[in-house]
Amino acid sequence: MSLRPASPGVTPRGPFLHPALFYRGDEEYLAGTVPFVRAGRAAGEPVAVAVPGPRLGMLREALDGTAREVTWLDMTEAGRNPGRIIPGVLREFADRHTAGRVRIIGEPVWPGRTATEYPACVQHEALINLAFAGRGVSILCPYDEAGLDDVALADARATHPVVVDRHGERVSGDYAPHRVIRAYNRPLPEPAGGAATMSFDLDALPLVREFACRWSARLGLDAGAVGDMELAVSELAANSCLHGGGTGTARFWSEDGQVVCEVRDSGTITDPLAGRRPADMSPHGGRGILLVNHLADLVRVHTGPDGTAIRVYLRK
Repeated sequence: MSLRPASPGVTPRGPFLHPALFYRGDEEYLAGTVPFVRAGRAAGEPVAVAVPGPRLGMLREALDGTAREVTWLDMTEAGRNPGRIIPGVLREFADRHTAGRVRIIGEPVWPGRTATEYPACVQHEALINLAFAGRGVSILCPYDEAGLDDVALADARATHPVVVDRHGERVSGDYAPHRVIRAYNRPLPEPAGGAATMSFDLDALPLVREFACRWSARLGLDAGAVGDMELAVSELAANSCLHGGGTGTARFWSEDGQVVCEVRDSGTITDPLAGRRPADMSPHGGRGILLVNHLADLVRVHTGPDGTAIRVYLRK
């Protein structure tokens, strides 16, 4: 059994290619990814591979000498926060190679992603299509058919214009990234055990930082993570004061081995790529959210006419 790699002629949607690779088992995984990498290097295209750690070793071995010509990233670390993948992995690589096409294998959804992480993963996959529209970039996203549920596979068909599997390539009739972005902009569930809460305005920003440090430490973060949480909360609270109606609320609690802070205000985020562009490419703001995406293990966002809630998760 073999799979044909995604090719530039599959889709009429422009120079950006974003196929999903549906695979079952190691043989199909390698059959879909190895030719993709080899074709890119044969064409002189820079190639990066960002997949979960166990897949890295298998791909390196299969590529043999070609592996030395590839940039390798463990997605469980580089992409543990899906909001970081576009600016910190995909754009970071593509923007270093602007002379021609680049190829990237990115696997942001794998068995073991939690129910809390998953909506952010789907939003990320949908937003890739906006972030790279018109650019000469090919991003192949593997999906484990045996390990993922039907919802994840259906979402993959909705966020990728092309699907590649053991039967070959086909244009996805379900492709609808904007619908997915709207569908996963869901109200965030209330914390099960309550939360420490503080309201703030511009004059109270120093008190918010103290509040963040005190509760981060009390809930179990080490000193380094307390500093990261303080900086993240400071950025979000400042955004609330400047762009979110002038006031906001910060809440802290512990959840599944993580400390969570939510900053909520009355503003609305209208730019779906806020926090996912490089800092010098963010004319409509979003720099604070970008920093938070780089600091956090997970960021969840819900925004609408009634306000915005941003949750920051850091592992204990």
